This record gives sequence, structure tokens and C-alpha cells, in this order.
Amino acid sequence: MSGAPRPKDRPWLMRTYAGHSTAEASNELYRRNLAKGQTGLSVAFDLPTQTGYDPDHVLARGEVGRVGVPVSHLGDMRRLFQEIPLERMNTSMTINATAMWLLALYQVVAEEHGADVATLQGTTQNDIVKEYLSRGTHVFPPGPSLRLTTDMIAYTVHHIPKWNPINICSYHLQEAGATPVQEIAYAMATAISVLDAVFASGQVPEDRKGDVVARISFFVNAGVRFIEEMCKMRAFGRVWDRITRERYGIENPKHRRFRYGVQVNSLGLTEAQPENNVQRIVLEMLAVTLSKDARARAVQLPAWNEALGLPRPWDQQWSLRIQQVLAHESDLLEYDDIFEGSKVIETKVAALVEEAEAEIERIQEMGGAMAAVESGYLKARLVASHAERRARIEAGEEKIVGVNCYQSTEPNPLTADLDTAIMTVDPQNEARVVSALHAWRERRAEGPAQEALAALRKAAAGTENLMPATLRCARAGVTTGEWAWALRDVFGEFRAPTGVGGAPVAVAPEAGSPLAAVREKVGKTAAELGGGRLRLLVGKPGLDGHSNGAEQIAVRARDAGFEVVYQGIRLTPEQIVAAAVAEDVHCVGLSILSGSHAELVPDVLERLRGAGAGDIPVVVGGIIPAADAAALRAAGVAAVFTPKDFGITEIIGRIVDEIRAANTLPPLEVPV
Repeated sequence: MSGAPRPKDRPWLMRTYAGHSTAEASNELYRRNLAKGQTGLSVAFDLPTQTGYDPDHVLARGEVGRVGVPVSHLGDMRRLFQEIPLERMNTSMTINATAMWLLALYQVVAEEHGADVATLQGTTQNDIVKEYLSRGTHVFPPGPSLRLTTDMIAYTVHHIPKWNPINICSYHLQEAGATPVQEIAYAMATAISVLDAVFASGQVPEDRKGDVVARISFFVNAGVRFIEEMCKMRAFGRVWDRITRERYGIENPKHRRFRYGVQVNSLGLTEAQPENNVQRIVLEMLAVTLSKDARARAVQLPAWNEALGLPRPWDQQWSLRIQQVLAHESDLLEYDDIFEGSKVIETKVAALVEEAEAEIERIQEMGGAMAAVESGYLKARLVASHAERRARIEAGEEKIVGVNCYQSTEPNPLTADLDTAIMTVDPQNEARVVSALHAWRERRAEGPAQEALAALRKAAAGTENLMPATLRCARAGVTTGEWAWALRDVFGEFRAPTGVGGAPVAVAPEAGSPLAAVREKVGKTAAELGGGRLRLLVGKPGLDGHSNGAEQIAVRARDAGFEVVYQGIRLTPEQIVAAAVAEDVHCVGLSILSGSHAELVPDVLERLRGAGAGDIPVVVGGIIPAADAAALRAAGVAAVFTPKDFGITEIIGRIVDEIRAANTLPPLEVPV
């Protein structure tokens, strides 16, 4: 009978990316979400945890508990998973440079729960390449980072066989501007580098190569162009099947299966008319669920208000319910692949495969993904792609409802009170976390902790697998910062290429264009002030590694005639002020997306005044709530830009206006 219900496939794992403030607060949130029907955990760690700093380090100031949960030692991990049965849980941890450390803490806590670690299921993201390219939470140079990844994969295959030790992550590549072809190619080039390193290490016997390949998972982005995105997922599967079969000789089709989880696109969420983000999220979810042959194994959705600030539990619940309605109320899971045999889909998939494989070959000719990172090629291509996309948006060629078209709107009841439309972290939280860290250090047995760190340094200087030494550190009460500094002592640190210098011009300053008008303002202002070109310092204070916005400002300011000083991410306010004074800049632009603006921006202002440079205008960009923006302006910030200010050329023009005002020059009547 046509009306008879069909047997349904199992739904995908439903997750919510979450964590904030403290381990205790995050544990409460996890247990509430699980009670609401969430079927897996996805842990967001704060930036100090991700970058290997303890909460009392100078670079951690203002960042503790902001974008995730702080985990400084075994005690924090115990509290994070209290009363959560890890042996029955599927836990995803978005952690990269310090992935080995967090996996060790997780394993020790699971052992304390009485779990058999061989049964643990979950994922550590552990993809350092995309950190160099887009997200900025790298610590060590590419070589040692690849060793950490290799050692983790070998360890888990032997000891935690159901664990996914790496989640090769093209999600953030799309956020950084990657096209679908680049997303496929760069992720696959990363996978090749990782697998080559694992097999070259000699830690896995030949007859277990299939077990290694079978545990490689991917984390993919899905944008609003959902037909193209669905085709991208199918193309991913075909390219992966060919690589694993032809390059590595994997015969078992189950081992070659393309296994991926997804978070749908956050780049496309808008601050303007944020209610539109709900339908964007639904469309993006359809791209990774409609097609049975390319369906995600796990899905996590952002919340409608993420462009405004930290989502509340209710906002996260709304995103979870979107998944549940699709899985349980619709008939989606009752059918085989509904796109099989479509000429349109097949043509698009074939084109994506062909272009992606050509780009993979180009990267391999350079020496592989790691070499392409170190040369700056991959970063420059992403910066260029992002600049081209921004130019299309500003020109109106790529339409975004509520942003560059259909901008008239009724008052939004969801944001009538902006201060309550997002969640805020108690500013006193950081002090409490730091105090708890100091108490932990005082209570632990110092001898075993130092002996464990010495053993870790010795292992790092040699060739043995680093996971056993890391587990010893976890059990001895070593802290996140201590573990990372022990490895820094041996491996050093790495500052990734910014990609700004190699990015081509995305918007030509044609006569009569807005950029030409801004170039005229820049040139006239520089002439009036004397001393050569206008100089703009673009600074990223703190640990926020999301540098896409800063890079786009730097590139457009360069194209508008500025001399741009941009030293990349992870700088202290002291370093930024020192550079501003040394370079004698005309303006300082600070970019912060992590929520630490309330701490770090006033610090920069105070240090500029102390250096006798208080007359240099400071502008700030980021995800900054209205109340915070008002406080920053009251503290002396000349202008605050948020995601609703999508016109980069207009922003550069306003920066020139602030430079003129700071130098008591009359306004220039140059149309922009």
C-alpha cells in the first residue's frame, strides 16, 4: 500500500557543539542536551586549552572559558564528564595542536569510570593543516605536528580501535574562503600527507593498513548552495575511494568508505535579520542528509544567533529540534538515494572530481600538503578566494538576503533586547578558573609531575611514540600548559604564513569605482600629513586565530594605497603597541572574534597612551554585542565594526575618516 510506512534507516548522530565557562557548567549543559535527545557530544574547548596555555598565562587573558570549556588538567576532565557514561558515549573533541593531551585525559577519566578503553567511541579532530590555513590554533612546526598526529593514529589503532584519531577538517577551509574544489583538494592532500607519514613510521604492520584507513574521518562544511554542496559530498567519496584503492592498495570497500561528520556553514550566518539564519541552516542540513549515498554520519548545527554572540541553551535546543524534525517527522530516511541516475547531479560531480584531482596533483608536485603550507601557497589561494567572494557580495553579484538585498525589515522580537538574545560569560569566571588551577598545582605531588615532564621531553627528542609519555603526564597531574611547553622546548613554535602578501588584487580600482574614491582619499590624506603613505597596523591580540576578517581588511587596505603592517595572529597588547610605535602608524585596527575584546582592547588603548601614542585612532572589528560596542567607544575606540558592516571598501574609507579626525584635518567630501 502506498500509505504504509517504510522501514527507516538509522538517523545520523545528532550533536551540538558546546562548552563554556567551566568544566562544571559545561557538564551540566551536556547532561541537559543528552536528556533532550542529543545522541552524541561535541566538545568545544577554550582557546588557551586549544593552543597549549594554562589560564594564568599572559596570552590567556580574556580568553578563559569564552569560546569553549577550559581544561587545564585531569581534575577538569573528571568534572567535564561527571555522570556521563563514556563507555556508551560517542564524543567528538574539536582539538588539534593539543589533541594528544586531551585524548590522554579522556582515556584516563574513562579508565577511572571503569570503562574498557578498547570500546571507547569518538573523534579527536587532530587536523593541524587547517589550523595553519584558517583557524590559527597551531603550536608546533609542521614536522613535529605531523609526528604527534602519526603517533596518535598508531596508538589508537592498537589500543582504542573504535576511536577516530583524526577528523580531517575542510569545514574551516570553506570558512576561510575555499571553493568546493579547494575544499576537496586540500582535505585530500592533508589525508595523503597523514597516511604517508603513518605508514612510513613503521608503527603499523602492512596487514593493518586497512584498519588505519578505516579510522580516517572527515569534518565537512555545507553552505547554502545545497545542490552544489551535495554534489561536493559525492565527489569527496569518489576521490577518497580512488586514493585509498590506487595509492594505498586498500581492497575492502568498507575500509575505503568516506566517513564524515558536518557542521553547516557559520560563515553565511548574518547579524542583519538573524532570523533568516534558521532557513539557511535547514537548507545547509539538507545538503548532507537528502542523499543517502553521501549522507553525513554525524551532524551539528550552529544556532540562529551565532553572528551575534554565544548561543544560549534554548538556541542550541532549537538547532537540535531542527535535526529531530527532519529525522523523525519527515520520510527522508525511508528511501534509497533519490539522486541516483540524475544527469545534472552526475555532470556536476564529475566536474568537481576532475578539478579537485588536478589541484591535488599540483599540491603533490610541490611536495605535498605540508610543503604547500610552508611555502604559503595554500594560504595565499584561500585569501584570494575569500577576497573574490567578498568582492562579489559587495558588487551585489552574490546576494545575501537582508544584507545586500531586501534590507527593509520589521522589528525583530527575537532581538528586541540584544543583551538577553545571547549568552554572556561572567567576567569573574577567569579569576575563579585561575585560582582553581593554582590550587591544583599546590595539591599535586610535584615529584611525579616533573619526572613525567622530563620523560616527555626525552621521548620528544627521540623517536618513540609520544602517547605513553603523555598518558604518564596526565596521571601525574601535569597541566595543559606544562605539557605543551615541554614539547615547545623540543619542537619550537611556528608562525604560519599570513597569505596577505601573495594575494592578488580582488577589486580593481577602476575609474569611478568606490575603491578608486577611497584610494583618492588615502592619497590626499597622506599628502596632507606628509611622511609618505598612510600606515595601518592590523592586529590580532590574544588567542583568537580566526584571521579571515583581518586578512581581508589588510588586503583591501593595501589595494586602497595603505602601507599595511600585519604580523599575523596571537600577539599580546604589548607587542601590538610596540609595533604601532616602531612603525609610526596612522591607525591601529584590532580584530577579535573570541569575545575577549572587553579585556584586550582597553589594554591596548592604555598602553598606547603610556607610550605617548594615545592620539593614534584605534578601530575594532569582531563579533561584538551592542552594549560592548558602546563601552569600547566610551573607552576611546574610534569605530567598531561588526559582521553587518560587510562593505570592506566602505570600512577602509571610514578608517581614513578616523585618521583625518584624529589629526584635525577637515572631512574630505569624496564619495564612497
